[in-house]
Parts: sequence; C-alpha cells; structure tokens
Amino acid sequence: MSDAVLKANGLSKTYPSGDQTLGVLSGVDLAVVAGESVSIRGESGSLLNLLAGLDRPDAGELFWGGEAAHQLSLGELTARRGRFLGMVFQAYYLIPEIDALANVLMGARLVGRVGPKETDRAKALLKRVGLAERGHHLPAQLSGGERQRVAVARALMNRPQVILADEPTGNLDERTGDEVIALLLEVCAEENAALVLVTHNPAHARRTARQFWLHNGHLQPAP
Repeated sequence: MSDAVLKANGLSKTYPSGDQTLGVLSGVDLAVVAGESVSIRGESGSLLNLLAGLDRPDAGELFWGGEAAHQLSLGELTARRGRFLGMVFQAYYLIPEIDALANVLMGARLVGRVGPKETDRAKALLKRVGLAERGHHLPAQLSGGERQRVAVARALMNRPQVILADEPTGNLDERTGDEVIALLLEVCAEENAALVLVTHNPAHARRTARQFWLHNGHLQPAP
C-alpha cells in the first residue's frame, strides 16, 4: 500500500534465551492506511513494541507516515512518537495524582504544547468519550471503563495518524470491554486515525476491517 500511514517490511526479531536465541518475528509485513482498523491475535507483544519504535528489529523496515522510522535514532523516535501515534494500554497508565482532564492534556504536554487550544481539545475529547462531567475526577474516582475512556482520549490528544491498542479490554468486564472497543473503532474512524488492535478476544478482533494472526513469528490473515 503506497498510501499506508504505518508500514512494516520484513520485520524480524530475536532475543537471547540462555545460550541460544529465540526467534519471535520472522519477515513480518504489515501496511495500514488512514482510518483503517486491523486486529492482531496471537504472540503479538514484540510486534507492537517494534511498530511503536520502543524496540528495534534485527532486520526489516518500518515506516511512519512515509518516514523511515527504522533509520531514526532512539532520541528521534522518542521526539516523533508523541506526534505520530497514540497508545492505549491494558493497565490504563493514568497518573493517579492528577484529574482526568490533566491526564488527557499530558499527551500534549509530552510534545511541548499546552495552551487554551489544547485545553479545548482535551475537553472536547472527554465529552466525545462520554466523560464531560468527569474531567475533574481523579483516576481513583473513576471506574475501569471510565479510566480506559480517559486513556483513549489521551491517545487521540495530538491527532495521531495511528493508534496502537494493546489488550485495551483486558482489565474490563465483558459489557464494558465491548463498549470500549466500539468507542475505539468509532473515534478512530472519526479522526481518520489507523487503529492497530492487539487482542486475545476473537469477538473484538472480528470487529476490525482486517484480522491477522501471529504465530511462530509469522503474521498471516486470520482464518
């Protein structure tokens, strides 16, 4: 896909295991266009780290919006990551001492932009995820589903081209998890952000436009 906002070509990765090496990825190819949703099931943690630029491949290429991310230094990756992609984690990773609005604004603060425009954006995102009246509540005063909604809003704060969601419903009950997945799909489509969803939940995986399975280091279309 020449118009892919996220593209991986031949990604391979090994890790030391005792006196041997363990191959976790072997020649993985993936291309995602703006506004598209894809899901990955299976042994996908290493791939997500590579796509996020948190780890480096042993071989292969990674492109962020056409930029060769695999050629960037760690400092350059860090500087670009906050503007190019947003991340949603299973454990939320909200800062417990600050309220929901400040947590959403943290996405902007990390790239050095906080002002009236960013505050308005954060408030609008909280309203979009159904938490307009909860902006001044601390994470401890929110339910698990509400915390994850704050995390979704934070991930979208800088209008990223890609959202990487790592088991975003793993800590939620079934009904709340279904609601969070529906919300993720809706807001990513509205923002024209590509969504890469890593999940062990087959029902959630099937809700994305394309589904993949990662097994023995190989990424292939899900059956």
